[in-house]
Amino acid sequence: MNKKILIIPLILFFAVFNIFADEDDDPDFIPLPERAPNVFIDNMTDKEIEVYMRSEYNRSNIFYGELSLLGGLEFYNNLRVKGGISIGMTESSTDIHSFFRTNYAPFEKIPVTFSLIWIYNGIPEYEVHTHSLLPFVTYGSSRAGISAGVNFRFTSFFGEETQFESIFSFNGYVNFLNTDDVQIGLSAGTFGDFYAKNIGAYSLKLNIYMYLDSNWTILNEIELMQSGGDGFSTNFYGFAWRGGARYSW
Repeated sequence: MNKKILIIPLILFFAVFNIFADEDDDPDFIPLPERAPNVFIDNMTDKEIEVYMRSEYNRSNIFYGELSLLGGLEFYNNLRVKGGISIGMTESSTDIHSFFRTNYAPFEKIPVTFSLIWIYNGIPEYEVHTHSLLPFVTYGSSRAGISAGVNFRFTSFFGEETQFESIFSFNGYVNFLNTDDVQIGLSAGTFGDFYAKNIGAYSLKLNIYMYLDSNWTILNEIELMQSGGDGFSTNFYGFAWRGGARYSW
């Protein structure tokens, strides 16, 4: 019985070997064509996917929970595209957020990045829809940096005529600890991936990122906000925690 078990895989191996050998000797055999070069796929230098949850307390909504999914691609080491969608829940409404961002760093030795981000914020129950188009410039390194731009925001309420605003937006960060294992720092500003608020509706964050290896990063953020998640309150400080993971390869 044991001899039969050993003989069967040997027969299969030589059968498959002979098939490929016959294909090489057969003059009528036509190999599969090679994949044509692709300017984007062949020059893709980084990929990432990110998932996180966010819990927020503020006077407007009492409690706000959010689940977000993001993904990004990098080309030529200096061109990055990133997008995401987020669903938020309160006791009385559902929030929908999405964004798409492009970053371009044209200079090899100067840490300047030119970016353009589109952000959508919607509250279907209140028929509120906001589209923000924000071009901004970033000057920064692994230690510190600042971003500034102008937000062109279009908002509609209850199906009424769309309102247009142009708002100065800024963001900055400082990292106190930046090693191969962990990054700890502070950031403050009026815009992020899923929001672009009024100039007075700023937030302050404590950021803690732990690098498990070259692929996995654990995300932790504690945020103090000047207003609630939807900007309904402008004179009360809300609190939020964001936690999740990022996988890059």
